[in-house]
Order: sequence, then structure tokens, then C-alpha cells
Amino acid sequence: MTIRIRGALFLGLGWMLLASTGLTAQDAPPVAPPVAPTGVTVDTKTKTVRVSAKVAQRKLEHLKEVYPLEVIAGWPHPKGKKAHETVFTIDANPSDVHAALVQLGLKPGKPHRGDGGPGTGPEVTIFAEFKGADGVIKKLSIDKLVVDPKTKKPLPRSVKFRFTGSIQSQPDPTKDEKKYGADLTGTLIALFPVTDETVIQTNLTMKEEKYLKLDTNRDLLPAEGTAVTLILEVPGA
Repeated sequence: MTIRIRGALFLGLGWMLLASTGLTAQDAPPVAPPVAPTGVTVDTKTKTVRVSAKVAQRKLEHLKEVYPLEVIAGWPHPKGKKAHETVFTIDANPSDVHAALVQLGLKPGKPHRGDGGPGTGPEVTIFAEFKGADGVIKKLSIDKLVVDPKTKKPLPRSVKFRFTGSIQSQPDPTKDEKKYGADLTGTLIALFPVTDETVIQTNLTMKEEKYLKLDTNRDLLPAEGTAVTLILEVPGA
């Protein structure tokens, strides 16, 4: 069964799913007002979540240099806090992707920020699907699309992506109200624990961040701005 996530309908489904899975309100992103289609599609039969995305710009006009990758996907500039160091940009709210993964039966772990770690949570396999220059639809795992620019070696296969979920953040220190942190930064998938306001983190730590300076694989990725579908799969489903 495939479900396209739309404002009020999805929010109602989300809370029913929480009740059925035994999760508490703390495990779920906060309720948001009804919005237009978010670009998130859930297929409970194949245990996949599809997220509409685009190939990100690696050099933003207001910055003097290209920064190494720290995340895989997030909002574009100026909303996205990591837009200058990402592979893909999305328009969806990260909390919608969190809720979609919960709908597949996954329970978020715990994100980590800074030294130590890494974060915890169930593994998620991530692919990018797009039309190649030859017109053929390609589906490539993320490790092939991220490389060391000096050696051209791809992201090590030992790197795993985990559904950690985001911390709840307090945007206004003068108020008690907290919000799903990833919906403040726009970060969906983080490579390193430079932020805990994200939905997915890898098992990399800040130790690896010091020497693993990564860039996009321009030999495989289509042109910047090209439409891409990120596919999040439950391994072994």
C-alpha cells in the first residue's frame, strides 16, 4: 500500500500509529498545521519511504569556497542550515520523514552531537533514484555518490545510516515551547554528528570528520538542480 503524505490526514495517521506501536508523544515530531503535499511517500508493502529532492549546489553564491560534505540531505539556502555542505536539497519537513519511518514500524533511537557517540537507532538503507543522461532510470546507493575528492574512493561501505530521530529544541529561550529540532534546521540526513537536529545519522564520529573530507561524485550524479528521489528502505524487508 502506498500513501502520499498530506497535512491533516497524515497527522491523524501518525497519532494512530503511535498508539498502535506503543510509542509515546516524545518519540514523535510535534503536530504541524495542515500543509500542501510534502513530497514524502510511504509504501508499507515494500517498507520504503520516498522523498522528493534535487541535486544541491556545491558552491553557494554568498560563500567564497566549497565546504566538505557534512550532511546528505536538507533544506536549500536560505532556510537550510547545512545547505552549503549537502548532496541533496529537499522541501519536505524532516518531521514528516520521521513520521513516515515510524509508520514502517521503526522506533527512533537517540541522536548524538560532538565527540563520543555515535547516535543509535535502527538501520536504514538509502538510495538515490534519477534519470541519467542516457535517459535510463538509475538507482544508486549513497556510498557511491559520496567520494574522497583526492583519492576518488567512495564512502566506505562500513558506514551505516541510523534512524536516530531529532532532539526537541527550544527556539525561544524565553518560552517553554519546544519543537522538533530538525524542522528548525531542515537537516534530514547527517554524515557526522555535527548536529543532533536531524532525522538520520551515520555511525561515523567526529574522529572521522577530522580526516574524512568528502565531496559529491560528479561522475555519477546528474547536474545540479536535477530532480532526484531519495529512497529510504528497511534492510531485509
